[in-house]
Amino acid sequence: MRILSLLLSVGSCLFAGMLNAQSTDLNYLTSGGKLHPLQAIMDIRHYTIGLDIDIPAKKINGYTEIDLQLTKSTDTLLFDLVHVLTVKNIKVNEREVSFFQKDDKIFITSREGFKTGKQKVFIGYGGEPPLAVRPPWSGGFTWAKDTNGNPWVVINCQLQGAKIYFPCKDHPSDEPNEGVDLFITVPKELVVAGPGLLQDVRNVGSKQATYHWKTNYTISNYCVVFNIAKYKVVERKYTTINGNTVPMQFYVLEEDTAFAQHVLDLKARDTRILEKYFGEYPWVKEKIGVAEVPNPGMEHQTMITFGGDHFKYQKVGGQDYSDNLFHEYAHEWWANKVTNKDWAHMWIQEGIATYAEALAFRELAGEEAYNEVIAGHLKSIRNKKPVVQGEGITMADTYTGDVYVKGSFFMHTLRYVLGDAVFFPTLKTLATDPAYTYNNFVNTTDVEELFSKRSGKDLKPLFDLYLRTTDLIEIIVAPAGLQKYSVKLINLSMALPMDITTDSGTQKLMIDQKGITVTSKTPPVVDAKGYYLKKVHPPAP
Repeated sequence: MRILSLLLSVGSCLFAGMLNAQSTDLNYLTSGGKLHPLQAIMDIRHYTIGLDIDIPAKKINGYTEIDLQLTKSTDTLLFDLVHVLTVKNIKVNEREVSFFQKDDKIFITSREGFKTGKQKVFIGYGGEPPLAVRPPWSGGFTWAKDTNGNPWVVINCQLQGAKIYFPCKDHPSDEPNEGVDLFITVPKELVVAGPGLLQDVRNVGSKQATYHWKTNYTISNYCVVFNIAKYKVVERKYTTINGNTVPMQFYVLEEDTAFAQHVLDLKARDTRILEKYFGEYPWVKEKIGVAEVPNPGMEHQTMITFGGDHFKYQKVGGQDYSDNLFHEYAHEWWANKVTNKDWAHMWIQEGIATYAEALAFRELAGEEAYNEVIAGHLKSIRNKKPVVQGEGITMADTYTGDVYVKGSFFMHTLRYVLGDAVFFPTLKTLATDPAYTYNNFVNTTDVEELFSKRSGKDLKPLFDLYLRTTDLIEIIVAPAGLQKYSVKLINLSMALPMDITTDSGTQKLMIDQKGITVTSKTPPVVDAKGYYLKKVHPPAP
């Protein structure tokens, strides 16, 4: 199954991209980590970003305006911005203030101090933003051209953070609750694709135009990006599972418009699959968007990107399917709507989005196709370090292939442990309940407590073993008399259902550390279908 191609490349190319980045002086950039005390007292409410894009010079110039609430008075405001971009002037509440740049940070100071409550910070800046070494994994700006020689500008910044191109609080625990406005000025013959809804396009002189994109939803910093090309917009309407009508738009290169309707066909089908398991499309007040890019796609909110394979598909159940397109689209639910509050818990968004691919195979080709995908995920687990390593972890520290494949396989294990009647409704609750979505971020404990509550089982030992250690579930099978065998757990303090296969067939039995005894003429086989990440100690010869 080609389903693993994207997942494996994401795991391996991430590090290849980071290694390639060693040739630059920006390879150390990463997002998240321990939240600085000066940023902990800031609640970001809104970003307004206005930039003039100088494509021949590969430069940007403009401003970012940040609306925030201070929970404590302070003499210093702190924002993140890569040092290769130069800050020119800063105003706080329309008054010029002192500042300095150091170590990819902007320190804004005031002798009088900044009081609690609303603050409006204007930062004028510009320069040459970092170049993407291997997008999207080693991010930055990509200054490319389409086959007709037209400019094609793409931004990727999940690993490095949005600070590669605008001043921000670069931490996953804080998103602009009141959204973002983007004012992007480009040559008049080009088009800007962005998040939310396009408000207007205004001419700037005879040669330029400014595109105003606006989202009122909360949005992750790394999704506040735009793409520029000689795009054509191909559009149709989609009716959601709840009966809402949403525009579905593909920003496709003019040279590739022949492929556009089929991409929208796939988007409509994929939306139906995702809505079945995770509830209504999350951004019904805006759009279902996709933009063509020259690299593998990303989950940018309401405008995911798609590219890198030039509209080549695999067949699943006789239908065209793109793992790239589907995986990034699943992130509209898992990452953009359900957001981890710290990169330490990234498995939630990446693991469940990867598991969603297995569910797509289930819908398109049946349960055996689902099982084959899950078996591929199991084989790909490296288990070199825990998926959840603590709190205050950077993207670079947490990001491995296991946040994808081990996270997905853990969902498969939970499905078996809880049964479909509990597992699927609980997963949908995680994707739809306001306690876990939009402005309310989640961590591993939140997910564990939800599944424990809904199942009536204390699942913490299982969550801890799978996610906070590299241990396997250990099971010992030992002779216990004539044609009798003891089967028991060694290292897990809870009972688990297990498929036990004996000479008389397969039974689903509850196993714990006390163990059970089964009768069989041959040594029993435990969990033959591989629902668990495990190690079985066989009976002595």
